[in-house]
Amino acid sequence: MADQLRARLVETGVALVAAEGTESLSLREIARRAGVSHGAPRRYFPTHRHLLAAVARVGYERLSARIGALEVDGDPRAGLLALGGLYLDFARSERGMFELMFRHELLRGNQEGLRAATKPLFAVLVDLVGRARPGSQDATVVAGALWANLHGLAQLWLWGSLQMTVDTDDPWPLLCAAIDSYVER
Repeated sequence: MADQLRARLVETGVALVAAEGTESLSLREIARRAGVSHGAPRRYFPTHRHLLAAVARVGYERLSARIGALEVDGDPRAGLLALGGLYLDFARSERGMFELMFRHELLRGNQEGLRAATKPLFAVLVDLVGRARPGSQDATVVAGALWANLHGLAQLWLWGSLQMTVDTDDPWPLLCAAIDSYVER
């Protein structure tokens, strides 16, 4: 029964972040929508951050499933483009979850193992960068820079800033330019 209520609180948080974004994720609102008292979440999550991290973990699992289904064995540039496109699509289709997953100030100090959940995802990017830049500098550093570029592209696209600035509704040319700046052709 306790595991069911914990799962219901997390599911409620997932639905709430999808419908209304991160600002809606108060303990009281999650409890209200889950049909429990406002104090009930504290029995399963010592702090608000713990509950938010459990919700964010679902996002990492969803992103991981998408990346796991990605075919990235061939050309590393094609793999990076596919991964980048997937990342942009995830940001667009799961906007509230995307925002929550990277709001570290909201997620610090949790027991959900989010750092461990992100490492395999980043490893895919490091592998692709390493294959795209054989014999060059540390693939981890370059992958970190590329991820920052992709994340910035996704975030600025969500805000509408890039569409206005570059006068296009198609993020693909921007994604190609970002990937091409990190791979040897």
